[in-house]
Amino acid sequence: MKILNYGSLNIDHVYHVPHFVRPGETLSSLDMQLFAGGKGLNQSIALARAGADVWHAGAIGKDGGMLSGILKDSNVNTGCLKIRDVPTGHAIIQIDENGQNCILLYGGANQTMNRLEIEEVLSHFEEGDILLLQNEINELGTIMELAFRRGLKIYLNPSPMNEIIHELPLSYVDCFLLNEVEAADICGVGEDEALAVLHDRFPKAELVLTLGSKGAVCMTGERVFHQDSFPVEAVDTTAAGDTFTGFYISAVASGKDTALALREAAAAAAIAVSRAGAAPSIPVYDEMAAFLKQMQG
Repeated sequence: MKILNYGSLNIDHVYHVPHFVRPGETLSSLDMQLFAGGKGLNQSIALARAGADVWHAGAIGKDGGMLSGILKDSNVNTGCLKIRDVPTGHAIIQIDENGQNCILLYGGANQTMNRLEIEEVLSHFEEGDILLLQNEINELGTIMELAFRRGLKIYLNPSPMNEIIHELPLSYVDCFLLNEVEAADICGVGEDEALAVLHDRFPKAELVLTLGSKGAVCMTGERVFHQDSFPVEAVDTTAAGDTFTGFYISAVASGKDTALALREAAAAAAIAVSRAGAAPSIPVYDEMAAFLKQMQG
């Protein structure tokens, strides 16, 4: 089984600040660093570091060599990566003294997908392979439609959540991976009701809901699985969700049961939040396994 991640690649400009900038305020940052990022890239790296066979499709500008380099260094197949004559996507990330973040995105090359290239990319994959999508590239509906016709299993992380998600053929999705706010936004209900409403609306889909410090929950069919978070000191939460997504899908694709997949994903995410940066914070499988062993005493 191959995994295709059709997603974004960004250069992250990370500013450490005492608090998030308020309207009309000029604030001096305590530090600035450049990291490879983008939800697509982060999730591909998490998949690969978890041991999955993953291909990344997307686009960068001529200034994006560091991004293709880190993908290759993480054993992600970059044969479907395109180079454009526009700037690479980038993000401006503020991280406050509590390790929380807020992010401003510029799409750049991430917004240059087209149908002909999508058809060519998908021709390398077949029924039963996994397609992972987020909401930081264009033509998501086209990708989903063509992938559904080919019989790929569609995993969707609807982040960042906006009106585009509601225009997608969500009935094609085999697994939603999202946080409680995104789940509530999709359903138009409160966070406490979101899981049940999602299940009613998409009864055939697996639902994986991350709950921050409260852990995660998965609903598949009528079965519900809960996973507590692991206690760590948060340094940077930027890649927590992406790490969880990558490790969860890798575990499921390798045949592990839902409970173990949730546990491994939660452990990997705990390691990621204890480190600075997005992609650089994502652990490899052996680190996650050692962390779990330590937690078990």
